Amino acid sequence: MKFVDEVTIRVEGGDGGDGCASFRREKYIPRGGPDGGDGGHGGSVWLRADEGLNTLADFRHERKFTAQRGENGMGKQRYGKSGQDREIAVPVGTLVSDADTGELIGELLEHGQRLLVARGGKGGLGNVHFKSSTNRAPRQYTSGSQADRRNLHLELRLLADVGLLGMPNAGKSTLIRAISSARPRVADYPFTTLYPNLGVVSVGAARSFVVADIPGLIEGAAEGAGLGIQFLKHLGRTRLILHVIDAVPLDPAQDPVDDARKIVAELGRYSESLAARERWLVLNKLDLLPEEGRDAHVNDLLQRLQWDGPVYRISALSGDGTRQLARDVMNRLEVMDEEAREARERARREQRREEGPE
Repeated sequence: MKFVDEVTIRVEGGDGGDGCASFRREKYIPRGGPDGGDGGHGGSVWLRADEGLNTLADFRHERKFTAQRGENGMGKQRYGKSGQDREIAVPVGTLVSDADTGELIGELLEHGQRLLVARGGKGGLGNVHFKSSTNRAPRQYTSGSQADRRNLHLELRLLADVGLLGMPNAGKSTLIRAISSARPRVADYPFTTLYPNLGVVSVGAARSFVVADIPGLIEGAAEGAGLGIQFLKHLGRTRLILHVIDAVPLDPAQDPVDDARKIVAELGRYSESLAARERWLVLNKLDLLPEEGRDAHVNDLLQRLQWDGPVYRISALSGDGTRQLARDVMNRLEVMDEEAREARERARREQRREEGPE
């Protein structure tokens, strides 16, 4: 199935049913009085996150979704039936905004989570509600209210702990194959990855994380060049970025240091917060170098990059160094989780202190 991560749809709630103006007319009951019932409420439109979906491709065929209208009220104080809600399944990680105003409506981040996007109209009142001591035969009733109608922009952002970043043909797809059960397409030419791939990396009992393989970037990606701009946003929800560098490019004119600097520049142009995210350097394809010359080659790259962060030397094809990388990533994510829990606890304590004793 083709990966589709952005789509615009139309949602319309059901209008409320009209109230009824009716009078009780039975042979042996004079002055029966008003007995018009209320109209039913219109159905609402909801989005529901479904972990079984991983693309918005289904919306290419159906883009308008309408909930059921409420039935009109009837005589004998019979209320109209409320309209049924309309529920639309979307992938987990869908960002929902108003297509006309750009207003963010919400995000669906957990399986089964629901989001109201178009509220149904309220049913109108029947004339039984307008009876009074001075108005014993009211002919007033109200119409049902109109439901919400809006155009929605749905944007799918993958939910992954770790994102793989790098130039085309740096070996990101081979790496995700080496450390997870994902099987993205691999070939010896650039741009073999045309859409993101997710893989679950298991490093032991109850210890796993999700990694996203993002299509390769080229210079100018932040302005729309190549394929990467379509998927840079998927890195926004990752907690750690693995910057994969082809340490031994086949083209002698290609400089890994220059490529790495271009990638970092594109991150900064796209998002300052993304550029500031924790990033580890992963030097790939080192198996193509003679063993006695690897250290000198790596040290030269790091010195020219002026890099002082974590560095991993791997061969994604043979698997050398990949398991250690996966274990260290898992350890770091667990530390991040603990730091986040401590920060939340400190925030709760601070809030309690500000509120003071009851």
